[in-house]
Amino acid sequence: MNDVGMNSKTENILPAAPSAWDQLTNPSLAEQQHPQHQQQQVPPLHQHQHHPAQSPQMQASSPTTISAPLLTPTKTTPPDVAHTPSGAAPGAPGANFNEELAPELTQQGWRKFWSKREGRPYFWNKLTGESLWEPPQLNRGPQFDPLTDPLGICSTSPLNGPLPVHNHTGYNNNSHPSPHNQHHTLKRRASEDAAQQQPQPQQQHHSAHLPPGAGSVGGPPPLKKYVLPGPWDLEVPTNVLIYERLPTTFPQPHPEVEALRGSLALRLAKTYEDLCNKRESIAPPKDSFQRWLMERRIIDQGIDPLLPSQCTPEISPQMYREILRDIPIKIVKPKFTGDARKQLSRYCDAAKKIVERRGASEESKKIVKWNADEAYEWLRRTVGASYEDFQDRLTHLQRQCEPHIIATVRVSVEQLCAKLYHLSMQHARNIRERHAQILKEHGIPELSAPLQPPVTRKVWCYPVQFALPSPRMPQIDYSNDRDHMVIKYTNTAVMAAPDTHVVNISHLQKLEQLYRYNCFDDKKFDFFIGRAYCMLKRYATFLGNNANPNQQEPELTQAALPAVVFECLHHHFNVTFECFASPLNCYFRQYCSAFGDTDSFFGSRGSFLDFKPVSGSFQVNPPYCEELIDASLQHIDRLLTDSVEPLSFIVFLQEWKDPPLKCLSKIEDSPYKRKQVVVMGMEHEYRHGLQHCIPKSEVNFKSIVGTMVVWLQNAAGYARWAPTEARVDALLEAFRPGRERDRDKAIATNTVPVQPSCSATASSPEAGTAGNSSSGAGDLSSTGPSKPSTPATV
Repeated sequence: MNDVGMNSKTENILPAAPSAWDQLTNPSLAEQQHPQHQQQQVPPLHQHQHHPAQSPQMQASSPTTISAPLLTPTKTTPPDVAHTPSGAAPGAPGANFNEELAPELTQQGWRKFWSKREGRPYFWNKLTGESLWEPPQLNRGPQFDPLTDPLGICSTSPLNGPLPVHNHTGYNNNSHPSPHNQHHTLKRRASEDAAQQQPQPQQQHHSAHLPPGAGSVGGPPPLKKYVLPGPWDLEVPTNVLIYERLPTTFPQPHPEVEALRGSLALRLAKTYEDLCNKRESIAPPKDSFQRWLMERRIIDQGIDPLLPSQCTPEISPQMYREILRDIPIKIVKPKFTGDARKQLSRYCDAAKKIVERRGASEESKKIVKWNADEAYEWLRRTVGASYEDFQDRLTHLQRQCEPHIIATVRVSVEQLCAKLYHLSMQHARNIRERHAQILKEHGIPELSAPLQPPVTRKVWCYPVQFALPSPRMPQIDYSNDRDHMVIKYTNTAVMAAPDTHVVNISHLQKLEQLYRYNCFDDKKFDFFIGRAYCMLKRYATFLGNNANPNQQEPELTQAALPAVVFECLHHHFNVTFECFASPLNCYFRQYCSAFGDTDSFFGSRGSFLDFKPVSGSFQVNPPYCEELIDASLQHIDRLLTDSVEPLSFIVFLQEWKDPPLKCLSKIEDSPYKRKQVVVMGMEHEYRHGLQHCIPKSEVNFKSIVGTMVVWLQNAAGYARWAPTEARVDALLEAFRPGRERDRDKAIATNTVPVQPSCSATASSPEAGTAGNSSSGAGDLSSTGPSKPSTPATV
């Protein structure tokens, strides 16, 4: 869907008028109706607003709009006053304005008016609401759809004028939205100023095609677009170039399949917990199941986008390592001396039980028992030992006993990891079979042959495309609960109780805006509510237990940088892309995410490890998973090596000391490292991973550990976005706690100065390829990104 503009005024509900057939068969009836409705039916351009014609069933208010302010009535023009420019000089564009329309066109409802804003006449049909710059033709046929394009004049030049926008949240049982106009425009972002001067690349998705005449010279000037307020800036265009790529072979998400996947994943997590309790006599390591899913996705080539089904090796090093780390007990840092003493005693007991009950070798039994008895003896004879003494004794005991304990439980832990993986494979097959059955019921055949590779050419980055179309969505219920939307899906065949998800109104509006920008196969929003449910269900499944706000994993895995930091990154380093984000926590409208199939409708470019940009400036904030961070750093190194065009990655890593990340050595040895700074713990904030459903007052939380910021750039990227001292200081200042709240208050009072860009080329996507036409950038048109080929089935 092309970039859109938002209406600034509400539409008037017109009284019922005679049908077009009645007026065609009875011209006198049309003349009687014309005077009494002329004042109310002044066309939108004359009133300096755009509003679609609505049928009575389409007048439902949007659930995302809590209350609408009263609007000033628009001025009406008496029917006797000609719509001509005042004082038009001879030879002016309006000289021939008084030419009469053909009687046949008049009978069909066409009238001619003068646009003061554009300085030229236009034609408006009072019966259908259609508007045209060119004179209408007789017998045009059904070329006008009031739901998707209420003003014909806009469809002829989408790059030079805004398309009508609907706040698509009035959904019927088929997830069909009703149009509803927004009533306010708030200048929230500095990117809006740049957008008035620089052309924006149109993002391509699914079956996106620009209408004829797009970008033609002589169209209306660009209008101020609607900017959705919130901790994001969805108006920033991309500066990222990629090579055109194949669409995904995953089928499009479906609520029934997603509900089935959620129930099977929950069953798998419960099995993992039982195996740890019964086999190893420990609680499953905290959040290790989610990290297992992340680690498996790095190498998984299977048939399911969430559950591992084709991985080599089958045993996860991450899960194996975390379970062994908690055997015989989980070691935590004690707060008091008494806690340190108890932990040493518990370790001795657990170590002796393992070697006695697990069939350890005689040598292992002897060594472990001897060290445990020595520790008991030390505890009995030592009085007044300090905190450090207990910790040193525990470290010594671990060092002596750990090799023998690992040798005793190694086979058991490997069997646990393998069994979990094989259960995941079986669940993935069941999910795929059910999905294939749904596609067959809707007459959608599966792919019978591999996809042909696309022509190698550079294009602006675009969301993930699908090789298969979407089946029809089932009924999804929704309701307003104060400032939240409750989305509910009921399927007794999959789950016993309705599956409910909550999202606040501002984030639901954000999803709508992202959907407009990135989804072109659903202009009427028929599938919006179903796809939003699938996305929310996927993240609830991934985070476990429907993302309980009391869990730590959502707070950390889905945590995001403050909006003020993103603004600084964009202004000073021209960052326009997030490498690890989701539709719920992204700041820009282009990003990579873990689940490209559910997130692509909202702008996701898929997994970062599969994303291969040629040029651009990126923010990288991976979740804490050592294997994922290691793979990401290797991927960045390959990208910087393979490209001679400007590439810049600003990496944010939290400095967790226990356990320390071994992969950080790759950063120290990287030839592309340009700068490294550390933001101290408790001196900066993050945004909560569940910001879409928790109270606004709880969104920002202080980081208890430091954050390391590293600039990885090739030569061209360093020349363009070098981390100078001034730019780095500006970033550190943006991290200061409370800056985001101060920014919001300043915006509310309209006292925020616009920060200057780091260079004149910072706001222009085309500028990212200036001077690089010899390297392949010449494939791009001057008006926007090259259009990727889309499958014929979409």
